[in-house]
Amino acid sequence: METEPLISEQSPTGTSGEQQKQAYSALDARLKRSWERFVAYHFRIPKFKRPKRVLIGGSALVIVFMLVFHFIFLPPAGFPVGTLVHIEKGASLDEVAYTFRGRGIIRSPLTFRIIITYFSPSHAPMYGDYFFETPESIWTVAQRVAAGDFGLDPIRVTFPEGITSYQIADILEKKLPSFPREAFLTLAETEEGYMFPDTYQFLPNVLPEEIIREMQRTFDRKVISALAEDITSSDRTLSDVIIMASIVEKEAITYKDKRMVAGILWKRIDIDMPLQVDAPFQYEIGKSTFELTRKDLMNDSDYNTYTRKGLPIGPIANPGLESIEATLNPIPSNYLFYLSDYHSQMHYSATYQEHMGYKAMYLD
Repeated sequence: METEPLISEQSPTGTSGEQQKQAYSALDARLKRSWERFVAYHFRIPKFKRPKRVLIGGSALVIVFMLVFHFIFLPPAGFPVGTLVHIEKGASLDEVAYTFRGRGIIRSPLTFRIIITYFSPSHAPMYGDYFFETPESIWTVAQRVAAGDFGLDPIRVTFPEGITSYQIADILEKKLPSFPREAFLTLAETEEGYMFPDTYQFLPNVLPEEIIREMQRTFDRKVISALAEDITSSDRTLSDVIIMASIVEKEAITYKDKRMVAGILWKRIDIDMPLQVDAPFQYEIGKSTFELTRKDLMNDSDYNTYTRKGLPIGPIANPGLESIEATLNPIPSNYLFYLSDYHSQMHYSATYQEHMGYKAMYLD
C-alpha cells in the first residue's frame, strides 16, 4: 500500500517560497489528522445504554455527599458561640446528646452517639464543662466530648504560706467560675495543714476534691519525701510537726525567728508548760493578738493553749516549707518567752519578769 510522502519531491532546480508553504501546511494537516485518530482510538468515551439514568444517579450521589459533608463537617446555623455547657458526672450518652441538641450545638443526637461510640472505647462522655469559643461541627464536638477536651485554659492560682482552708476558698472563688465553696470547705475540714501552699494551674471546671488531691500530692513530694529523714530523727510525729509548724508560721516571720520560736515552744511542751500562744485564736474566732480580751483567753476550747497544755487539736493553717524546716530544726536557747512588737520585731526573754518588762516597753 502506497503512502503519501511527507514532503513531495521537488525539481532539481528547487521550489519557490509559495510551494514550500503549501508543503508545510499539508504536513501540519496530516499530523493533526493522525493525532485526532490516535486520541479517538485510545481515549474513547464509553456509550451508556441508558445515559439519562446514569446522569440522575451521579447527580444523586453528589447531592448525598454534599448533604453528609454539610451535616457532619459544618456547624449548625445559629451555633451558640461563647457557650459553656456542663455535663454532670454519670450522665448518659443520650442525656448529653439531647442536652447539646437543645443548646443548638448539634443537629442529630443519633449521629452524635455514633461518632462518640467510634472515638470512645467506653462509649461514655467525659463529664465537666465544655466551652465553645467558635462554631464547631458535630464531628469536632463528639471528638472533644470523647476525649475530655474542655476547650478551657488553665488558670494560675497562688496560695501563700500559712494560708487556711477558708482563705484558699476565698482565692478560688475569685479565680474560678462557679466554684463550689461550701463543698470545698466540707472536704478540706479534715485536711487542714496538709494542703501545701504553692502555685498551681487549675482548669476552670476543676472539682474541689481534685484541688485538694493536687495540693496533697505536692505536700507528699515536698515534705514527706524530701524531709523524711528529718522527720524521723526529730522524735516527733508528722502530725505534731505540722501542727507546730502551722503555729510557728503565724508567730514569726524570718527563718531565724521561726527556729527560735520553735525551740521555745518545743521546750514548753517538754517541761509541761502551756504553750500560751495567740495564733490559734485567729483561726478559731478570727481575733488577732491585739484584739484578744481576757475573756477570750479564759474561754476553754480545743484550740486554747492558755487553758490546755500541749498542742491544739489540729493545724491552724497550711504551713510553708520554711516553717516546717524551722520546726524540725529549732534553735536551742535559755529563752522561755517571746513577744512580737507592733513592727513585727521579736524580743526574747528567759524569765517572766523580763518578758513583762518587754511587754510594757513595746506593747502597752
